[in-house]
Amino acid sequence: MVFYHGGGFVIGDLETHHNLCTELAAQMDLPLIAVDYRRAPEHPFPAAIDDCEAATRWIAGSPSELGRGVTGVIPIGDSAGGNASIVIAQQFAASPAATPVVMQVPIFPLASNAAGSASLTEFAEGFILTKASVEYFEEQYKPDHCDPRAMPILGDHSKTPPTVLVTAGLDPIRDSGRDYGAALSNAGISHVHLEMRGVTHSFTNLRQAIPSNQRDLERVIAAMKFTLEASA
Repeated sequence: MVFYHGGGFVIGDLETHHNLCTELAAQMDLPLIAVDYRRAPEHPFPAAIDDCEAATRWIAGSPSELGRGVTGVIPIGDSAGGNASIVIAQQFAASPAATPVVMQVPIFPLASNAAGSASLTEFAEGFILTKASVEYFEEQYKPDHCDPRAMPILGDHSKTPPTVLVTAGLDPIRDSGRDYGAALSNAGISHVHLEMRGVTHSFTNLRQAIPSNQRDLERVIAAMKFTLEASA
């Protein structure tokens, strides 16, 4: 698993997501490498995506350096990292590596432009991620809305690997994730879409504060195991 942390490509780091990464590695019983990519505003789009792709390609092609047999990679991440997981899978599909992407796991990702969406209006304040924060992250990151590396909904979905897509019911960017799920359905891609009802953005990092979020994460992990077994 190759993990890309959330934070709008502006905040967050390896430490903010260390607990989540160790939980994923332990419950999946798979190695996980987290990517420490450059962040905005010092490094706007597409610096973070370039770093994520470079790191993932190195991981896919460096089994001897890692001291492990690498049979496949799984891009996984939350929020901005969910965006990155989709983009990296698309980049690998367009230019394959020796080691394939066997599954992708975008967790409450920004896949399409959230501006004007019903969820951004409905959950603008009071649900962890706010509309103001979404707009601030965009202002700092400066994504090109016409570039699939920023808005992967615009990319080619025909070669998408088996997918576990996770959205949160009380998330201002929920509808962006739903858009991506619809695109996968329209492309005939095998996927599991879990929408966690009654939870907010970043629920995977709130498990100590809200114990039921641990069960939600375990549902995601169960879906990942199911998807890997079904696609083997």
